[in-house]
Amino acid sequence: MESRYPSESRTILTDLVLPGETNPLNNLFGGELLARMDRAAGIAAGRHSRRIVVTASVNHVAFSKAIPLGSVVTVEAKVSRAFKSSMEVVIDVWIEDRQTGDKTKANEAIYTFVAVNESGSPVSVPPIKPETELEQQRYDAALRRKQLSLVLAGKMKPNDATELKALFV
Repeated sequence: MESRYPSESRTILTDLVLPGETNPLNNLFGGELLARMDRAAGIAAGRHSRRIVVTASVNHVAFSKAIPLGSVVTVEAKVSRAFKSSMEVVIDVWIEDRQTGDKTKANEAIYTFVAVNESGSPVSVPPIKPETELEQQRYDAALRRKQLSLVLAGKMKPNDATELKALFV
């Protein structure tokens, strides 16, 4: 299976924050943002795998900055690493100043998707070939996160987590 570049999976969703999507403080509901991130990440994983994809886990979410009513919000997702049937997708959320056009990073997340066939069984996905320094950093970090997840789930012995051990030795 031929490698693909993270840029081939890049997905950008831009939308406004409307009144029905806000909490009593007039900021975007966290759950609404999670849904937007899930949609963008799912499209990115589907673009990479060219398969049906399902959300396997939400590995990390950082709600760093409130997103006020009326904001222009951009959710950008890219596959950072592909394993056998799973793909890690990194998501960045930006708020755009409507007057200046300046963008500020508001949130970030990491989701994992699994590619499946029509009967829901996992299928292989192409590997990722990072092109930029940031893509390489995210690619390397994805293996450490996967190993940590497997160790915590009891599916990998800590001594076998070579990438994690390398951080401490």
